[in-house]
Amino acid sequence: MSVLRLSHIGICVAELERSVRFYRDVFGFRELSRLEIEGAESDQLIELPDGKLQAVYLERDGTRIELLYYPKVGHIPIDAPRPMNLAGLTHLSFRVDDVDATLAAVEEAGGRCLSATRIGNREFGWAAVFVTDPDGMRIELLQSPGDPNSLPGA
Repeated sequence: MSVLRLSHIGICVAELERSVRFYRDVFGFRELSRLEIEGAESDQLIELPDGKLQAVYLERDGTRIELLYYPKVGHIPIDAPRPMNLAGLTHLSFRVDDVDATLAAVEEAGGRCLSATRIGNREFGWAAVFVTDPDGMRIELLQSPGDPNSLPGA
């Protein structure tokens, strides 16, 4: 057995084109392809009866996300950002060169700043804050001098 690669990370969205614009315009993802499936095998795989699926694959820096939209069965909205200690995927994280400019772009594109999470030190040029996409998915913004490929705290 060998795992060949990480294929993608799936994100359920309420409005497909709004989310495509959000991830493309704010975070620089480019669209790779679109997929539409329905029928018995699709229903079985995603465990949703009558679960017609429309998906858009986006890529940035070798990472692919799949935006999943269900026009027939809809989505289950969340009222608040997912708690960080809820098991499972907690957030996406992006290194940015200007947290304030990125925050403005997020909010203009329909996302929301979780301002109580903001930390940082302007003197040393670092900051971190959580925002959400238009559907409440947590996204961490990290501004830090140095190599943008280094991990936080390295």
